[in-house]
Amino acid sequence: MIFLGIELGSTRIKGVLTDEKAKVLAQGAYEWENKFIDGIWTYSFDEIKSGLRACYSSLKEDYKSKTGGNITEINAIGVSAMMHGFIALDSRNKPLAPFKTWRCGDAEKEANQLTKLFNFPIPARWTAAHLYKAVKDKASYLAEINTVTTLAGYVHSLLSGKHVLGVGDASGVFPVSGGNYDLKLLEKFNKQLNGKLSKSVYELFPKVLLAGQCAGYLTANGAKLLDKDGDLQSGALMCPPEGDAGTGMVATNSVKPLTGNVSAGTSVFSMAVLEKPLTAVYDGVDVVTTPTGSPVVMVHCNNCSSEINAWVQLFSEACGVDKNKLYTKLFNLSLEGEEDCGGVVACNYNSGENITGITSGTPFVAHTAESNFTLANFIRAQLYSAFATLKLGNDSFFKKEKIKIEKYYAHGGLFKTEGVCQQYLAAALNTPVAVMTTAGEGGAWGMAILAAYAADNELPLEQYLESKVFAKSKLKIVTPAVETVKGFNLYTKNFKKAIKAEKVFYKV
Repeated sequence: MIFLGIELGSTRIKGVLTDEKAKVLAQGAYEWENKFIDGIWTYSFDEIKSGLRACYSSLKEDYKSKTGGNITEINAIGVSAMMHGFIALDSRNKPLAPFKTWRCGDAEKEANQLTKLFNFPIPARWTAAHLYKAVKDKASYLAEINTVTTLAGYVHSLLSGKHVLGVGDASGVFPVSGGNYDLKLLEKFNKQLNGKLSKSVYELFPKVLLAGQCAGYLTANGAKLLDKDGDLQSGALMCPPEGDAGTGMVATNSVKPLTGNVSAGTSVFSMAVLEKPLTAVYDGVDVVTTPTGSPVVMVHCNNCSSEINAWVQLFSEACGVDKNKLYTKLFNLSLEGEEDCGGVVACNYNSGENITGITSGTPFVAHTAESNFTLANFIRAQLYSAFATLKLGNDSFFKKEKIKIEKYYAHGGLFKTEGVCQQYLAAALNTPVAVMTTAGEGGAWGMAILAAYAADNELPLEQYLESKVFAKSKLKIVTPAVETVKGFNLYTKNFKKAIKAEKVFYKV
């Protein structure tokens, strides 16, 4: 049996083909980048389709090179993507407006109003906030809206013809309770909208499903969209589409209470599975769910690795060194830097950041005349900056809520260089951080696991992961070093000063 997981991330669309033991059989990818057009961060709908096809074509080639065979039948397929955002569709499944990604912060006012109305945190990137903004702006397409969904939900509908969402992705659309949208809050939202949409919000939002449930089947049109050669047969089981947060939890085996994970890429977020709900609303903190509906507190930061990638690209051009080798060399060099980066501070904001109240980003590096401005400290400051805002978000409520996570599982490209960013993240969160050998596989692999689980769902997801996926996994755990924790805390004080400068830059 073979299973396909596809994840549409911020910088690439990745596909992973696995067997029933979650062993990777083939991989494919398509590189892309969001564009800032007419005041919003977006990807074109044409590129969503062409990128999906190119990713699958790349995977087919990889499979053929490894096995000599062709892919004609897949047992189950799952789609995941960056969470939140806003896609409005008409009754023919045609987009009515450009896709707004999670990076769009233009619904801040509406998000704050909904937060007060619900007494529940609604960040500006959530789908409900964007829908409310469209209504308040009297968007020309309001009367035509038939479905409001996420990127994962949209792609799933292209492949299956079904408008559904996994509960984890749905929890970034609207508050969830008991495995479905919170009906009491939906009623409040409907009253607030006062009949300005053709349907109730409950009818507009996709149906919510839990991990393991059937979410439809690959249609003939869906197979044709994926495979330009026409080799792929229709009929594959489709599992509920999920957000990148949910696939990150699955890929790191962190769906049980008191476990957490950190996913680091263009953005970075931490997830902590709770035993009980939070007692208050905190700025910049999301309350979402696992793919099975358990409550999760998420701290999401818009900025993480983009500035690091830009510097590595610059050094690569200057030195003529392969970027992949340069990442390893520079990351390891950072270990020679001082614990507090010698007074060097980097602000990695390419876009706005809700946690620190920044509406538009301007990345920069700063140091005083007395700072020890070395390459090692410079690179270390860049890597620290990837986790500094995440630390600020978690520090805002962890002590007050008396939350103690046993360990975080980290995944994403930043952790491919062994021990470096893992050590810095452990210091930032002052909690042990574990990295699995599959850390670089990321969400697409996690989505393939969810697809396999939909075909074999007799056990609870937690037990399925423990017994069938991670039973023989090897963990590399780093505990926070006392001196590095102290150094990161000193760096964070400088980072807070840099945020003040960032606010000035925006006004200039």
